[in-house]
Amino acid sequence: MKRPEFQEFYEANRDVCLRSVLAVVGDRQLAEDAVAEAFTEAFASWHKVRRHPVPRAWIVRTALNIRVSWWRRRRREVALVGDGEAAATGQSDPAVDPAVLAVLRRLPQRQREVVALRIFLDLDTRTTARVLGLAPGTVKAHLSRAVATLRDQLVIAEHPEERS
Repeated sequence: MKRPEFQEFYEANRDVCLRSVLAVVGDRQLAEDAVAEAFTEAFASWHKVRRHPVPRAWIVRTALNIRVSWWRRRRREVALVGDGEAAATGQSDPAVDPAVLAVLRRLPQRQREVVALRIFLDLDTRTTARVLGLAPGTVKAHLSRAVATLRDQLVIAEHPEERS
């Protein structure tokens, strides 16, 4: 019974989870790898994951944890050149505007995570707070700052004359 139920879950949530992780990670290949590994872990533990209050949030959180673990291992192996690593790949997701991705990459990590869960996954504040281990007020503050930055940066990019 595990396969059909998981297959439905995978097909219904794969794209939104990928977009959410991409918004945080900024590199399509790394996001795809992390999401694939998270879905693999979910399949192996489907009996537990399917009982999670928001299984797709479990996927995104797991993918982000996988990305952090990968980054820590790599950091020990090779000195990082800089944060421009993701931007240098030139890869983008046609479902996410490249201008939005560029601004998202400049947000602090926690703000990107909040945007990914609240906006891309459409989770409520309480669920987002629980997934990230934050207070609901902290989630609201991060989202407010992120949205203000996104609005400022995207409006300025489109209408530089409005910068006054």
